[in-house]
Amino acid sequence: MRLGYFTMPLHPPGADPAQTLADDLEQIEFLDRLGYREAWVGEHFTSVWENIPCPDLFLAQALGRTKQIVLGTGVSCLPNHQPVMLAHRIAQLDQMARGRFMWGIGAGGFVGDFELFDIDNEHGEGRRLTGDVLEEVLALWNEPPPGAHQGERWRYRVPEPRPELGLRLHLQPYQKPHPPIAVAGVSPKSETLAMAGRRGFIPMSINFVPPGILRGHWQAYADGAQQAGYTPDRAVWRIARDIYVGETTAQARRDVLNGVISRDWTDYFIPLLGSTRGLGGVKLDPAMPDEAITPEYMLDNIWIVGDVDEVTAKLRQLAADVGGFGTLLAIGHEWTPRDQWERSMRLLAEEVLPRLG
Repeated sequence: MRLGYFTMPLHPPGADPAQTLADDLEQIEFLDRLGYREAWVGEHFTSVWENIPCPDLFLAQALGRTKQIVLGTGVSCLPNHQPVMLAHRIAQLDQMARGRFMWGIGAGGFVGDFELFDIDNEHGEGRRLTGDVLEEVLALWNEPPPGAHQGERWRYRVPEPRPELGLRLHLQPYQKPHPPIAVAGVSPKSETLAMAGRRGFIPMSINFVPPGILRGHWQAYADGAQQAGYTPDRAVWRIARDIYVGETTAQARRDVLNGVISRDWTDYFIPLLGSTRGLGGVKLDPAMPDEAITPEYMLDNIWIVGDVDEVTAKLRQLAADVGGFGTLLAIGHEWTPRDQWERSMRLLAEEVLPRLG
């Protein structure tokens, strides 16, 4: 098993953006020194809690402050973007990263962003635009023909090359034919992950769903891969989890219930999920009432919390429950108190991971 990081990030309303961006960057630097393999950074325009709208800018700075960790957008929400601009920003970032970049893509899931960009997601517009923009970006990286190009929400014109002036559409990614592409899945029978399987993309599973839904994620991905003639490889599957390692299990549980993970779920995730996609995705039993979804329930059933032995056992059980996966993505939170969180990340890398093989 490999170890990575996925940060939205998560900061409460009223936080100073300049300071939180600096704090998030310091987290990535620390993880790089610990040997974490990868770090993904989210994109949200209207969430005060998840307050990075331009992860490519953040990753560009992180590239200069790290040495080995591979960085990724988590994810570029394709309906939010005009394909020419997106293709060039991602290609330039890949050139700057020289192989230390993966492109996470998706349709987005935040209701405020759908409203901001006037996307009728209830009737499938978001999914349609996602495919539209993805195909156009890939075409732009592959010598598109001169002339007019138009999609549902965009249009542009590729100029005729003028070699005497050095004029042509020229920037392509550093990695060929493009950086590795990852797709995130949420729903039990995720069509997004089925598409990832058909295209040979990297599957990623969100942090809050129980093993039954995770098994559905893999099945959707594997079915898509087999339809396209690929052999699905569990080593490429990323699963995200809220995770905290303490000196003792009792102390770790107290830290979490009295700390930022519980705060973020109580004040943000539970109300957000309850008012948008619903809390069914976090329930072991669909018949559970919404009121049963509490930090204590999440701690006992979804989060990975405990001492080194407990966390190791829970991760072994998770792998057994889903049939195996390749990379664990620890979810980002504010590291408060910082020393406890740095110790947790260190214990995960230096004590837990070697036991998992």
